[in-house]
Amino acid sequence: MIRSLWTSATGMQAQELNINVIANNLANVNTSGFKKSRAEFQDLLYENIRPAGAASSQDTIVPTGIQLGHGTRPAAVQKIFTQGDFQNTQNELDWAIEGDGFFQIELPNGETSYSRSGEFNLDADGRIVNPDGFPLVPELTIPTDTVSISVGMDGTVSIIQADDSTPTEIGSIQLARFINPAGLRSLGKNLYVPSGASGDEITGTPGENGFGTIAQGFLEMSNVSVVDEMVSMITAQRAYETNSKAIQTSDDMLQIANNLKR
Repeated sequence: MIRSLWTSATGMQAQELNINVIANNLANVNTSGFKKSRAEFQDLLYENIRPAGAASSQDTIVPTGIQLGHGTRPAAVQKIFTQGDFQNTQNELDWAIEGDGFFQIELPNGETSYSRSGEFNLDADGRIVNPDGFPLVPELTIPTDTVSISVGMDGTVSIIQADDSTPTEIGSIQLARFINPAGLRSLGKNLYVPSGASGDEITGTPGENGFGTIAQGFLEMSNVSVVDEMVSMITAQRAYETNSKAIQTSDDMLQIANNLKR
């Protein structure tokens, strides 16, 4: 009977983690470039009371055995990198990636991080930076007399300067991708860094060799579906409740056993 108490407890702990993941998804439903997560679970070790295939007589074997499980445990919290919906902002420094790839962002320590969020601004030196002031890689600097910025689908960045109607190309956006993006480590601030599971970054030109293209004036929004998350939350809540009922039932059965002798 004690086994059932601990088994149900693992179920409650698993659903608590599940709710935490769902809550984070819902909290970021309006975060640009956010990718939802999914909790994954595994069953625990089994106690083999009678193995399947054991001999029941000289000429027969047991077709099925007796195994008692010990509950569940979290196996992973996986990022789902499906494409989010696009929002038309008409801001020339808002860029969305249509397809595979990440923007490259330089961190203050000099390392390169990666982001699906295309919210960019200009700093005091005219560099294109993210909302935290971290510069885009490769670095792009906009002259002070620029009146218009244009970004092509292939990442080519052109500007029109005052008293000059001819566009001038000043550089291009380079994207990065990974063989296993789900293995990236989240830093917060819409940024990721590689891990041993993600593989090394592969850089390239937008629209070539499997990379997505750039859409200027758009932002990729979160890929969280509120309806799906609400259904998952209800399911997790009921699973948590069911496991708590199993604990109560086990406790009631122990109480009955304790009251056999009065």
